[in-house]
This record gives sequence, C-alpha cells and structure tokens, in this order.
Amino acid sequence: MAPIHVVGGGLAGSEAAFQIAQAGVPVVLHEMRPERGTEAHKTAGLAELVCSNSFRSDDAEANAVGLLHQEMRALGSLVIAKGDAHQVPAGGALAVDRNGFSDAVTAALEAHPLVTIERGEIGGLPPQEWDSVIVATGPLTSPALAEAIRGLTGESELAFFDAIAPIVHRDTIDFGVAWFQSRYDKAGPGGTGADYVNCPLDKEQYDAFVEALLAGDKTSFKEWEGTPYFDGCLPIEVMAERGPETLRHGPMKPVGLTNPHKPGEKPHAVVQLRQDNALGTLFNMVGFQTKLKHGEQVRIFRTIPGLEEAEFARLGGLHRNTYLNSPKLLDRTLRLKAMPRLRFAGQITGCEGYVESAAVGLMAGRWAAAERLGQPIRPLPETTALGALLAHITGGHIEAAGEGPRSFQPMNVNFGLFPPLERAPKAVDGARLRGSAKAVAKKKALTDRARADLSRWLAAEEMPAAAE
Repeated sequence: MAPIHVVGGGLAGSEAAFQIAQAGVPVVLHEMRPERGTEAHKTAGLAELVCSNSFRSDDAEANAVGLLHQEMRALGSLVIAKGDAHQVPAGGALAVDRNGFSDAVTAALEAHPLVTIERGEIGGLPPQEWDSVIVATGPLTSPALAEAIRGLTGESELAFFDAIAPIVHRDTIDFGVAWFQSRYDKAGPGGTGADYVNCPLDKEQYDAFVEALLAGDKTSFKEWEGTPYFDGCLPIEVMAERGPETLRHGPMKPVGLTNPHKPGEKPHAVVQLRQDNALGTLFNMVGFQTKLKHGEQVRIFRTIPGLEEAEFARLGGLHRNTYLNSPKLLDRTLRLKAMPRLRFAGQITGCEGYVESAAVGLMAGRWAAAERLGQPIRPLPETTALGALLAHITGGHIEAAGEGPRSFQPMNVNFGLFPPLERAPKAVDGARLRGSAKAVAKKKALTDRARADLSRWLAAEEMPAAAE
C-alpha cells in the first residue's frame, strides 16, 4: 500500500500521522527541523510547544475546549494521551511539561511500525507522485511552500501576529511576597488548588506598571505593518493600550485569590505564573505575551512585587503566523479544492490553539486513511466540539446561515460555534432560567448533546462498511 505523506511534525502533523498509522496505513512524516529551523522552535522534537504549555481548561461540562479534550480522548488522540501522561499542576487546566510531552510524542511515533520520519524541508508543492498528502506546516510554514500554495490558489496569504510569554526560574521568585493558589482554590488535573504563583500589586504599583508597559521600547516589524493580532494571544502592552483597566479585567484580574501575607487586604491586580515543567523549576507568566525588547522585559517585569530578582529562562517574543482562507479554499474534509490530493491540518487552516490544531490533525488523518482504504468518510456532527470547529474552518456554518462573504479569522473552539439548542433549558419546576444559572444550564445542555451525538457517530464508525 502506498504511504500517505504528512508534511510538518507539530501537534497537527504528529496527530495526523498517528491516526493514519493506527488505521493500518503506512505514513511518512516529514519534519524540516533540525535541518532548517524556524523563528520560534528551539528543539528538533516533534510536537514542540513554542508558546504556552497549557492545553487550557479540562472541564468537559462547562468549557468547549474541555469538551474537545474529552472527544479527542474518545477518538484515541496521541496528543491528549501524552498530555495527560505529562501533566503538571495548573488548577482547572491541562498543562504539560513541554519537554517531556514532546519527547513522548516523538518516541511514540518513532516506535510505530507504520511510521517513517524523514528530516528535511519540502520545498514548494509536494511531488506529484505523492497522491495523498496532509500539509500540517503550521503558522510558521516555510517561505517556499507558502509561496507555492499561494501560487496554486491565487490567494494572498493572510497573517496575524503571535506572541510568546516569558518563563521565570522558580528559585528567583520572592515567596515572602508571592504565594501559591489557584483561583477559588480550584484543583484541576494533577493539581492541588494551589497551582499558580501569585504576585500582588496595589493600585500605585499597577498604575506604574501599565505606564511602563506603554512607554517601553518595543520590537517593530515594518514589513508586517497592517497585520492584525489574534485576540486570544495579544501582547500585554497591546492590551494595556486598550485602556488602563483592561489588564485588571484580563490576565491580571485579582478575583478568587486571597493574599496570605496580608489577610483581609484584597490586591488591586495580580500577576500569575504557571508551572512549565515537571520538576517545577520553571514558571511561565500567564497572559504575558509581549513584543517588548528583551532588555525592557527584564527591567519592567522586575518591578512586579515578588519578581524583583527574577531570572528568566526565556524572554518573550513575537512572530508572524499565516493561515489559509479555508472556507473558500478547502472542502468539508479539508482537501484543497484546487488540488484534492492535498489536505491541510492545524493552525494553517485557521484554527487557533494547541488542542484545536491537534484536533484538526486528528480528523485529517482519519479521513486520509479512510480514503486510502476505500472506506466511507462520515462528517462529524456539528453539535460536537470537533464538528463545530471543523464547520468554522470549512465555512459550513456561514453557508447554512445564507450570509455573504466575510473576513475569515483564526478561532479557538467555543460554544458560539455550536448550533443553537432546540429548546432552552429550564429549571426543575419548569421556570425560565436567568443570569448565571441560565448560562450554566446552557453549557451543560450543549455538552450533553455533544456527548450523545459523538457516541452515535462512533457507533456508526465501528459498523462494517457493508451495513451502510
């Protein structure tokens, strides 16, 4: 049997390759690192995490990404399995030891008898003799391949900025000022309810910090002028530019936290740091993606109480991400309409986030394998997290609504992508719900519906093709 080729060894490509091999189809996984590096990667490992180490909320009852985790576990995801195996405390989130996670994904693929890993860049379009290819080159696609895709589709590439948060050595944090606590003492996977380092600021310190952010010397990229930011990964100084209170209602919100060093005194703002490796020696500054120059980062971030003597294992940075106009260019199974032998997966399709990228890779891999084996391809119900995300990427929800063209932007999975409920949930006595009770009940109803529909889809997948 001829192999399927997967170009790109990030989360999407690694997941796609694993799904193909698990279906009994040989796969060649092409990764250009270490022969050719990128602006953001530091290692040659597969599925390297270049920004945060968090897969975000693991709450499958009230959070769309937590539901996506659950669905991917049900479909045998390699990325989620290795994430679970290498989790570090992070409150209600699933966060991982980035090196342990990457090493485990790499080892699993290297050991699989149907997976061949080839190192080296694929310049331009994949060779014509490769009749089934998944392009999972991520937002840092090599210029040669990006140019070839652009020429094939006639589309100008779309782009947005992405920023990386700094990482601090734990032993340089002053715990006479800082303390460990999760918001509302919530204990998540592998956590204790005291999983974040919290650094408190009073009003005067907060105002001075915001002023320093705004005045700080920043990296500029003239050739990228006009490129938008993705709202889910805004540099902290860009958030500060939106108003002096923006950070207090974003990454520096003080809610759900109690300072044991000053009982009864509520902080005006709080900087949180999350464990970044299994040893607990490194912590990343949550929501502190930045385009400040390195010297400015050290100077300004050391004004944060508890971080006055902080030593940084990595400082923040900025790079440009690129993605396709997927609703126009891809079909419902992620094939390029202009050249159907090519499928796309991961962030290049216009999803945003580690988990979303892996999820799209998972489905691209399953569909490519089914196509190779002559099996039917069953689209996922759009009521599931997987199906809703794929509908956003391929534009099905736009077509169904009868709307005209609009600008396609990267998107995390969220309940806004799900089809509305047929009936609004009500209280036990039949009364109409309002406020927070209504929001909680709606999320629960959406996740219950998603689980039921995914179970039916999985049961149909397991039926013999002759039963169709």
